[in-house]
Amino acid sequence: VQLQASGGGLVQPGGSLRLSCVVSGSLSGLNHMGWYRQLPGQRREMVAVINRDGIPVYADSVKGRFTISRDIDANTLYLQMNSLKSEDTAVYYCKVLRFGIEFWGQGTQVTVSS
Repeated sequence: VQLQASGGGLVQPGGSLRLSCVVSGSLSGLNHMGWYRQLPGQRREMVAVINRDGIPVYADSVKGRFTISRDIDANTLYLQMNSLKSEDTAVYYCKVLRFGIEFWGQGTQVTVSS
């Protein structure tokens, strides 16, 4: 399983970005899919996850601003980020869980700054 994340960049506070994560390889047994973020020197934290039934769970800090979704036919996971704040600045990673094994993308930098 390989994951390729994209869509990060520099955006002003209040702006929007959409992250994408294309999943390739053997896709049988995929269930949990999600986005995580990490600041230098800090632990990686969950931003949003979605299970195989399509039910999302969000971190309190992003509820109402971020939306996780997936396109099963395109094998792509998305994270729509609206009303971005400076504290959303981080490297964002996508992750999938397949038969209990974690697979991570390479990370994409999101910087929110004026």
